[in-house]
Amino acid sequence: MTAFLDVSSSLTGRLWRGPEPALERAAEALAQDSRLPLPVARVLAARGVPAHEAAAYLEPRLRDLLPDPLSLRDMGAAAARIVAATRAGQRIAIFADYDVDGGASAALLLDWLRQQGRDATLYIPDRIDEGYGPNAPAIAALARDHDLIVCVDCGTLSHGALAAAAPRDVIVLDHHQGGETLPPALAVVNPNRADEDGALGHLCAAGVVFLTLVQCNRLLRESGEPQPDLIGLLDLVALATVADVAPLTGVNRAFVRQGLVIMARRERPGLVALSDVARLDSAPNAFHLGFLLGPRINAGGRVGRADLGAQCLSCTDPARAAKYAAELDELNRDRRAIEAAVREEALAQVEARESSLVAWAAGDGWHPGVVGIVAARVKEATGLPSVVIGVERGIGKGSARSVPGVDLGRAIQRLAAEGLLLKGGGHAMAAGLTVEEARIPAAMARLSELLAREMAARTGAGELRISGLMDPAGATVELMQMLERAGPFGQAAPAPRFAFADQLIESAGTMGDSHLRLRFRSPGSATVEAVAWGAMAGPLGPALLGAKGRRFHLAGKLELSQWGGRERVRLRLDDAAPAR
Repeated sequence: MTAFLDVSSSLTGRLWRGPEPALERAAEALAQDSRLPLPVARVLAARGVPAHEAAAYLEPRLRDLLPDPLSLRDMGAAAARIVAATRAGQRIAIFADYDVDGGASAALLLDWLRQQGRDATLYIPDRIDEGYGPNAPAIAALARDHDLIVCVDCGTLSHGALAAAAPRDVIVLDHHQGGETLPPALAVVNPNRADEDGALGHLCAAGVVFLTLVQCNRLLRESGEPQPDLIGLLDLVALATVADVAPLTGVNRAFVRQGLVIMARRERPGLVALSDVARLDSAPNAFHLGFLLGPRINAGGRVGRADLGAQCLSCTDPARAAKYAAELDELNRDRRAIEAAVREEALAQVEARESSLVAWAAGDGWHPGVVGIVAARVKEATGLPSVVIGVERGIGKGSARSVPGVDLGRAIQRLAAEGLLLKGGGHAMAAGLTVEEARIPAAMARLSELLAREMAARTGAGELRISGLMDPAGATVELMQMLERAGPFGQAAPAPRFAFADQLIESAGTMGDSHLRLRFRSPGSATVEAVAWGAMAGPLGPALLGAKGRRFHLAGKLELSQWGGRERVRLRLDDAAPAR
């Protein structure tokens, strides 16, 4: 196949690839049969949606897509124990991870209990002092004062720590890769247990918690008791699903679509306050969850107070929520400064190292709260699975981020089983690890070996996939509204990327220190605005900054923005190439 628009090496060094001929034919047929615009038909054809299912796909209903909670092992025991504790007024503790998924999962349980006049103790471990997941001292302390401990977004591999809860009951609601044996708990509900079939492996922890609450409500309904409102909790599930980079397919797609509707009502004080400090003045979408709200919630666990994000999400008092959100916003600014310094050093190491299937870097004193997000930035820059490790007193604590089609969590777990890591685990796209400093090179070499087969099977590295051509005149608000019905877009459900051929650059300038804004048009069309986030840190921004009056092919994703109370279409620019 020839390069799309003959772009074999763009400003970012990528080859542009257009849609496969068979897919384009399928999209044209679907557009004709369903009377949908061709750009929308292309999205549905890429998802394998036939014409007779197009209407249902564009309006996903949770009732149609929600799986039976009892299809997950231990679900019956978990829900029965939670309901029993609620009925008896027993003391409940929630032990949660310090990221968005953990905080949202905890907030789900707290909200559900609060609707029944019950309360619970929230415990979030300190990232630096305690590390990820349950630890024996914390669990033992909770067990002394509580009848039931519920671990959310953690606990599947915490055998020793959960043993410290005896004789109290422990329930684990998690989604991380499980081992050959389960920890000592009354119930371990996890679609990624070794003995599960993986059909629900795409759920984040908040999705697992929501299913558990669905089963809890069933038990309450069967006994004639009032049931808490679950639909109103979907804003939290949507936030966690996007922020944890869960695939936006199946029930996850319905979670996010309906959760965004709930969030737009602005009824949860914590999310309202976070939206306000993030200057979100339009209806939220998946991009806002992942890039505006998520980083702020994570900031507490990364560089500040570990429980701040969960406290903000579960807060019912608007004034207190505003205080939490302001503190998270300030911590997020601190996090960005720390991250920038570590990112620069990490990328320099990666560039200096000989070629490998894994991009990795390690440094003394690198803040453990930013290694995960730096790993994500290294992955974006290299297109490779990436590991970034902060070393303190001979022990490295790191985070890893993967690329589609490569199960990094399983490989990290294997490294731990082989003794190259002190501990490690996660899921397909993200993992954490602890390793002795002296063993880091050997561990990374072995990781490269373990990922070799999956990396060899990947196609399209160094390519930019284009869904089709678009003219500025066709980029209308009406088209965007229809495209949004085909969403939400994110992990495993990419937004369509359009190419605008032979466009005249009317203006180009910077926004802040790292972003690029430009305006472009074709003959006889209105001018379209484009924004390239973070482009000044790479080759794209500097190359286009002086492009006024020149012609370029532009590629990116369309989005709706609001200005002066009016909606307009904007291009989120991914790449460009000189038009010859």
